[in-house]
Amino acid sequence: MRGSDDLESVAGADMEYLARDYSCCIHVGRGKLMSMKRFNRCIKALMLVAVGIMACQSLVAADDDEWRSLHREVEEGRVVALPKVLDWLERHYIGQVLEVELERDDGIPRYEIDMIGPQGQVVEFEFDATSGEMIGIEGVNIDGMTRQ
Repeated sequence: MRGSDDLESVAGADMEYLARDYSCCIHVGRGKLMSMKRFNRCIKALMLVAVGIMACQSLVAADDDEWRSLHREVEEGRVVALPKVLDWLERHYIGQVLEVELERDDGIPRYEIDMIGPQGQVVEFEFDATSGEMIGIEGVNIDGMTRQ
């Protein structure tokens, strides 16, 4: 068995070790410690997540503004509503709509609509969004999609 002097020296060494380690640690509850290095990494990760969330919110807000602007243009009659264009396509062509885009060339809006036909052909239709008139069509076996 150790003497009391030995216990004090061991306890003193352990206390010095704990004090040295504790100075570079953060108490995280229930007697748990986290190193400062790990704590700093966690803070940096949380900051990156926060910045990412803020960036996504600004993109959503920008998209929301674009949709509000488009809705206003449709209500004012400056842009033809998409359902009217899609109804016209359904009356004249057989197929399923794959994608719809509203593009603006020199500020002039146009719809680009991709459809897949009964034989698997993909055709792109382009419409002037101010008049609803078809201004272009590209693809293979377009006649195979035409309604009689």
